Amino acid sequence: MNQFKFELIKECPHTHARAGILHTPHGDIETPVFMPVGTQATVKGVKPEELKDIGAQIILSNTYHLYLRPGHEIVKRAGGLHKFMNWDKPILTDSGGFQVFSLSSLRKVTDDGVEFRSHLNGAKHFITPEKDMEIQEALGADIIMAFDQCTEAGCSYQEAVEARRKTKLWLERCFKAHTTENQMLFPIVQGNMFKDLRKQCVEDCLPYAKCGIAVGGLSVGEEKSVMYDILDFLHPMLPEEQPRYLMGVGSPDCLVEGFARGIDMMDCVLPTRIARNGTAFTKHGKLVIKNAAFKDDFNSIEDDCDCYACRHYSRAYIRHLINAGEMLGAQLLSVHNLRNLVRLASDCRKAIIGGYFKDFKEEYLAGYDLTNSKF
Repeated sequence: MNQFKFELIKECPHTHARAGILHTPHGDIETPVFMPVGTQATVKGVKPEELKDIGAQIILSNTYHLYLRPGHEIVKRAGGLHKFMNWDKPILTDSGGFQVFSLSSLRKVTDDGVEFRSHLNGAKHFITPEKDMEIQEALGADIIMAFDQCTEAGCSYQEAVEARRKTKLWLERCFKAHTTENQMLFPIVQGNMFKDLRKQCVEDCLPYAKCGIAVGGLSVGEEKSVMYDILDFLHPMLPEEQPRYLMGVGSPDCLVEGFARGIDMMDCVLPTRIARNGTAFTKHGKLVIKNAAFKDDFNSIEDDCDCYACRHYSRAYIRHLINAGEMLGAQLLSVHNLRNLVRLASDCRKAIIGGYFKDFKEEYLAGYDLTNSKF
């Protein structure tokens, strides 16, 4: 635990936005930060060297997927995720709880854990909190997540009550099973959209929050306004001296809104997923590059972007690649989209430190069209 420390550098006087530094065994993370997702020990289509050029400070991998393939013991024998995937900066692993509930079929949830069938081959598996800690310790990430039960938006109150009870029970067991000193365990606040359950879950988590806390179970089908309302509600209850991680949320507007509500760390598969579908993030909204409107557009994706794709290629060329089914098109758009979010987080940090975040937020959101697909 002595290898982890969070320094709060500056807070916005008009919002809850904050700038800080999280010290980890594999380097410092300047917050607020966007974290690219490398689910299966790789950020799809993007090499580690490119991630560094993008400015990524930390990336994620997923316990569920790596447990099923190639297996955590293989990763451990390789020297852990850092050596396995040739990444020498910090890594965070999700517990896999969300994937167990969203991808697995025929699952059976008990107080002991979750029995489920693999989405790959139907093989039966059983994950307990202790097993989850064993897997994540073998993977060797700097930050690991407690095993939790995530519920869908629209679930009943009783379902959310039961999930919160199991999340608390499993957190206690994760904490007891966690043995490594060079990994920090984050508890996860669940409770669906029910504020009383969210409050109870924060109280459950606080005794186990030693250097960070996560907020899960948002962006699971609810309106963004509902998510923002939950974050506003949670803000005064979360420990000020620790980084706050909002899990699985990462559109540009959500980054700005999340940081304004005191969130320090965010991640999402969205930038690479929409890249594979021929769509780019820009400061004005989404740009559907694969559309015919860009077939003879020889401008860069975004005129003031410093990413590799924008420095070297045109919209017309990338559109051609996407429509021809060439993998380079998705790779270039992935590089651009990740750089867009990493730079946005960095710009938010500069605005917080510079004392103009409120103006930055208002100007950015005023110019961001949620419905715009081309311009």
